[in-house]
Amino acid sequence: MLRKMDVILDNIIDEHKDSTSKRNGEFGNEDLVYVLVRVKESGELNLPINNANIKAIIYDIFSSGAETSSSTINWTIVELIKNPQVMAKAQAELREIFKGVKIIDDNKIQNLKYLKLVIKEAIRIHLPLPLVPRCSRKEMEISGYTIPVKLQVFINNWAMQRYPNYWSNPENFEP
Repeated sequence: MLRKMDVILDNIIDEHKDSTSKRNGEFGNEDLVYVLVRVKESGELNLPINNANIKAIIYDIFSSGAETSSSTINWTIVELIKNPQVMAKAQAELREIFKGVKIIDDNKIQNLKYLKLVIKEAIRIHLPLPLVPRCSRKEMEISGYTIPVKLQVFINNWAMQRYPNYWSNPENFEP
């Protein structure tokens, strides 16, 4: 299975490499693979990037998307079980909105305002990605520290989601 995936990703990279020169504009009509191939060929990064890196990035994006979704669902269920009053309120909303409905459609789902709050609160407390890597585009100063161009920095989402100036009870699950 992995060998097949490897061959498929090699073909995708080769197709993008062959048509990179046909792209219009610096960022026009580029998908992620075009950007990665362009970065590889231009040497924009301090670290060299090769096809194995590009394949790993593509694989990570697809696999982590599934992981973050399942993680969010699992933590939402955990928090609902730990907080029966929240579960009761979410169940009441579901019963009210879908009362007598045989087929669920997107219009009804948009009305689940409390359930959306429950999911967002589960994500806030149980972040799938507590640290998010970013690369600086230009040199800048933050709180007296000079951040050089192309330096990888990590945004601490975990700390931001627990900052007491923004959250009255940051450690509590309160949708």
